[in-house]
Amino acid sequence: MTDRDTTFGVYVHWPFCAQKCPYCDFNSHVRHKGWDEPRFLSAYKREIDWIADRIGGRVATSVFLGGGTPSLMQPETVAGILDHIAKRWGIADSAEITLEANPGSVEAARFRAFRDAGVNRVSVGVQSLRDEELRKLGRIHSVAEAKAALDVARGTFERFSFDLIYARPGQTADAWRRELGEALDLAGDHLSLYQLTIEPDTPYAALHAAGKLVIPDDYDAGALYEITEEMTAARGLTAYEVSNYARAGSESRHNLLYWRYGEYAGIGPGAHGRIVVDGGREATIAERSPEAWVEKVESQGNGYVERIALSDAEQADEMLLMGLRLSEGVELARLAEVGNVRPGKAAIDELKELGLLETLPSSSAASRDAPNWRRNELDEIVMCSGPGLAPETQPLPGERIRVTPQGRLVLNAVVAKLSNSFRQTDRMDKLRSAV
Repeated sequence: MTDRDTTFGVYVHWPFCAQKCPYCDFNSHVRHKGWDEPRFLSAYKREIDWIADRIGGRVATSVFLGGGTPSLMQPETVAGILDHIAKRWGIADSAEITLEANPGSVEAARFRAFRDAGVNRVSVGVQSLRDEELRKLGRIHSVAEAKAALDVARGTFERFSFDLIYARPGQTADAWRRELGEALDLAGDHLSLYQLTIEPDTPYAALHAAGKLVIPDDYDAGALYEITEEMTAARGLTAYEVSNYARAGSESRHNLLYWRYGEYAGIGPGAHGRIVVDGGREATIAERSPEAWVEKVESQGNGYVERIALSDAEQADEMLLMGLRLSEGVELARLAEVGNVRPGKAAIDELKELGLLETLPSSSAASRDAPNWRRNELDEIVMCSGPGLAPETQPLPGERIRVTPQGRLVLNAVVAKLSNSFRQTDRMDKLRSAV
């Protein structure tokens, strides 16, 4: 096991929002009469205790407070959660502690208090730099408030990022170029740029089905994606994941932990986790309803509605699906270690011939001779510090596979093709022969 494999993250889900956005399918809820925050803090602590008792000692290398709108929490609540994580697991000195925030003036004014509570990175949900588009997206802040919040974030936290949504209805290439250019002028070392997708059971899904909401087709969306790649690269932001761009060393360490298939505890209503229990990986899923989750925690010590022991095959599928989102790709030796499988050579060769996949030699230096892919930026990705670790502790040895830009557009199909070709590794074959 490498240092990268043994890092540990904690995801804390805060489920409340001031308003539900019509495109959002996250587990978020509006409570106009408010919520009992001390009761929720107590429940968070109790669920942390339950997980800590189950998996034993860990040191958190990243903590992510997501939602929902975590910036609606009182800073004292954030401090209480972080203090309890430190008490039960410990938090590494170099840990990344991120809080998602809405850019309304009330939340921005509390940024300094969140910093004092222990947060050292903030991710701001800007979504658009056009007031008319913000209204269409159901956002309740203005562009002026967003810019003010980013100014406060820049002066308050060690690191900050913000999100934009593009490929919106009626958005042209020229309009996106102008808006993205403005965003890059405001950006620090990290930017998340998501194409609008129509998620099931959302107001946007109903409008889309009725023909009242038309988003760019695949061709036009692809053109906007190419503009995104071109403009971010020109500003020195590496596309280290499908929708995330950063300067080397400023990647989201917590999200890298997900994509590299590390271990993390999911705490709070609707939170998912992947924990290692007695050497096996377990998926946890918590009750989505905030009130029902609190009652479960109070009655049984945790709010989980599902705890699933993952098979080798399930772990291999998950690792592929997550890892192929990254420009560093998936190391085949680690896939074999995690899932006891290796994709068939014929499947890999076929995907390579179709221009959807490429293989890389055993060292990052050799990747300089590989076909160009996003300016051959793998070397920069290899040097990123990852979840709280220095670059030299995170070598990426072994043959790797990664999707091409064309493969990104059909990622699920690529993963299915590779998964269907899995064969057991020699290690597993020997174990079966011994039996």
